[in-house]
Amino acid sequence: MANPSLKAAFDAKKFIVAPGIFDMISTRVADGMGFDCLYATGFGTVASHLGVADAGIATYTDMVGRMGRFAQMAKTPIIADADTGYGGLLNVRHTVMGYEAAGISGIQLEDQEMPKKCGHTPGRSVIPAEDMVLKLKVAVEARRDPNFLIVARTDARTSLGLEEAIRRGRMYGDAGADIVFIESPETEAEMVEIGRSIAKPLLANNVEGGRTPILPAARLKEIGYSIAIYPGAGFLAVSAALERVYSHLLKNGDTNGLPAQESYGFGRMCELMGFPEVWEFDKKWARKD
Repeated sequence: MANPSLKAAFDAKKFIVAPGIFDMISTRVADGMGFDCLYATGFGTVASHLGVADAGIATYTDMVGRMGRFAQMAKTPIIADADTGYGGLLNVRHTVMGYEAAGISGIQLEDQEMPKKCGHTPGRSVIPAEDMVLKLKVAVEARRDPNFLIVARTDARTSLGLEEAIRRGRMYGDAGADIVFIESPETEAEMVEIGRSIAKPLLANNVEGGRTPILPAARLKEIGYSIAIYPGAGFLAVSAALERVYSHLLKNGDTNGLPAQESYGFGRMCELMGFPEVWEFDKKWARKD
């Protein structure tokens, strides 16, 4: 079942900031920090799970299992990337039912042609808006829990322009999407226009080095947005940290001399992963002879 607190936050008009999670360590770290929502990024999850580009290679089976593990671990509600729904209308129904059953609280579906690509990369094409409307109607019908949110994303801005992207956003909201996601607006003025033109809750995708300017949360709320996701912040930081540490090891032959901030600390990591509970279990059940 979906976590009802996420829908309640949207209903209360609370602005939501959601960090990107992409593996179990990032999920554990983010889950303990007090966010209202986590965002399970497709780019990061495909990269960490398969080590390949987010270009339509991952399947429903690849993703639903990972998303279910995130949801099982986290107390915080999760919105999860589900690409195009992994196929046609029957696939969309199966995907929505599977993500909901896995414990996810919201699903993101997009109007790209298959195979899809990351929304801040070139070469994206979209299906007819009417086909996406059918997908969304199927998705709405397929969910069992009204607290399960459906995020409708359009990638039309890059190839077809802002006006078409806004037209699609309105159509997708009318089809039953709870949240509208116009991918890759390129200026603050475009984001203002989106906020002025679409009445549904809006999602801003903040990608460091991406196509869209990263605006402060207060400004996003002011111009009509309801949620900001930061899908890449975690895996970009982790990749940079790994490169620094591994470079030090390659150069010096050991990890002596690394700045303290470069390490999470082994003891802290044991706590994060639940070892204290393991040790208590061992004490309770240790043989006394």
